Amino acid sequence: MAFREGLCSLLVAFIVPALWPQSATSSSSPKPAAKSSSAGSSPLNPGSVSANVYRNPGFGFTCKIPQGWVLRTDDLNAQKFDAPAADAGKSTNAPAGGRVLLAAFSRPPEAHGEEINSSVLIAAESASAYPGLKDAAQYFGPLTEITEAQGFQVDEEPYEFAVGAKTLVRGDFEKDVGSRVMHQSTLVMLARGYAVSFTFIAGADDEVEELIEGLSFSPARPQNK
Repeated sequence: MAFREGLCSLLVAFIVPALWPQSATSSSSPKPAAKSSSAGSSPLNPGSVSANVYRNPGFGFTCKIPQGWVLRTDDLNAQKFDAPAADAGKSTNAPAGGRVLLAAFSRPPEAHGEEINSSVLIAAESASAYPGLKDAAQYFGPLTEITEAQGFQVDEEPYEFAVGAKTLVRGDFEKDVGSRVMHQSTLVMLARGYAVSFTFIAGADDEVEELIEGLSFSPARPQNK
């Protein structure tokens, strides 16, 4: 269960500043396998940010980042996957076989505000960590308990969702936060031996949709060996 524990720690690192967890739901999902030393044998293309656009040629997509948003990608990759919540702020080595590709917030996580801290998290996890993983919908299964433990409710079970010519699997969730409602949508695809997740958080459905509209796909390019 090492992979699952690692994922939980990543979510803790993200939920503390943004007040949200990664999403989940589905049946017949494979169980995570323990990490192996070969999990990171195929290096991930980390992509890059320029002119408020994140580009990842390896997976063939771009994602617009709203003007003025704060990037915390390096901070999350520095979190130790198997660290307890109390250690979420300590810098350690990033886990083999997966990484955060983009973590962006509408305001600095440490800056308190009345509104939901809208955010975008894009991550890639080695599909080999899930024996029997055959489609993106199955990836939601192992995350169900994490989502429910954080107080989220399923708004929509995983369903196919088109982003241009690309079809992903999407799940929608919401959580009451005082007088506000936090809306979360996560899109998942399997590509190049990885499960790639795109999670969008905002205080209203239309704001989530606007963030999703910033995601687009193009033919993927070979990664450097």
